[in-house]
Amino acid sequence: MFKYQKTHTYFAQIAEGFEEPATKELLYLGATQITHAFRGLHFFADKETLYNINYKASLVTRVLAPLLFFQCRDREDLYNTGRSINWNSIFSVSDTFAVFSNVSGNSKLIHSKFASLCLKDAIADHFRIRCGKRPDVDSRSPDIWINLHIERNNCTISLDTSGGSLHRRGYRLETVEAPMQETFAAAMIALSDWDGKTPVYDPMCGSGTLLCEAFMKGSHIPAGFLKEDFGFRFLPDFDSDLWKRIKKRSKESIRKLPPGLIAGSDNEWGSVKAAKTNCSVLPGGNMIKISKKDFKHIPSLENTVIFCNPPYGIRLNKDEDLSPFYKDFGDFLKQRCKGSQAYIYFGNREMIKRIGLKPSWKKPMKNAGLDGRVVKYEMY
Repeated sequence: MFKYQKTHTYFAQIAEGFEEPATKELLYLGATQITHAFRGLHFFADKETLYNINYKASLVTRVLAPLLFFQCRDREDLYNTGRSINWNSIFSVSDTFAVFSNVSGNSKLIHSKFASLCLKDAIADHFRIRCGKRPDVDSRSPDIWINLHIERNNCTISLDTSGGSLHRRGYRLETVEAPMQETFAAAMIALSDWDGKTPVYDPMCGSGTLLCEAFMKGSHIPAGFLKEDFGFRFLPDFDSDLWKRIKKRSKESIRKLPPGLIAGSDNEWGSVKAAKTNCSVLPGGNMIKISKKDFKHIPSLENTVIFCNPPYGIRLNKDEDLSPFYKDFGDFLKQRCKGSQAYIYFGNREMIKRIGLKPSWKKPMKNAGLDGRVVKYEMY
């Protein structure tokens, strides 16, 4: 019996700064006994909750099911223990696999790549000894994702029940320069407490990530609706009937949104085309209205929830002075957006001073390695 089967505890990987909204989301989906850890949350869940979190959580990157915890002093400990695991109960030689490692500097095994190679050899030898052949390794798109974590010589080997990063929703067929990650867009929307009733608008929509995430939340479309496969089907106690019931109930709960509730624009045709393509992938996504327009030419956005990821020089590696742009955008919000709320991500925190508005709050959130801020403004 594996560790997760004894304890019913799992680990949800999240981005830094997502702790508060991700905890609320896990609680909503049925998780209990949630505790914070570095870059993630430990939680207790039954099978139904585990499947629901993988299928519906919009802020979680992946969910790990711990198979074994042990002391790992050197390569021999890792290899021998890794080879002794009953891998045959999880997958077969016809499945591909990959090992992804994280090793802290205070462990005797200090190189993640070396640790991954060691465990990979142990798994391959396990099958070779028992079956006479070994499964193939596929580091890009394996059937089985195995996670290895070593800290202070404490080693945890886990199965990635998500089957790869959950941020890949499946709707992003086209992209633009410096796109926002899906889980980050979902976090911005979660922080707003948007109820799915007030109109939403993104005046610099890029490839439409914020629009897609808002539409999925408002329509009750599961974050994993377009994902073809999940790693939890390889767990030895996987319940296929339960999984079919979850998907059936989720599909039945999807609701149709009124036309025009969610809309956006961009001043570049390439972005407009990409956003329209991506939104159309979602069921009912063609209802999202997207147009080519500079925000300066929008007559008004009153009584609207505005989400926005404006351009910023740091990420785009450009040196132009964006201060006038942010001042103009601040004037637009102040003068033409009466009764609205705006949630803006500043990858360059210096621009918060340039927009000329008083924030209701600022929350630190890292995106693509940038220590930025999500800022809320209320226009009375």
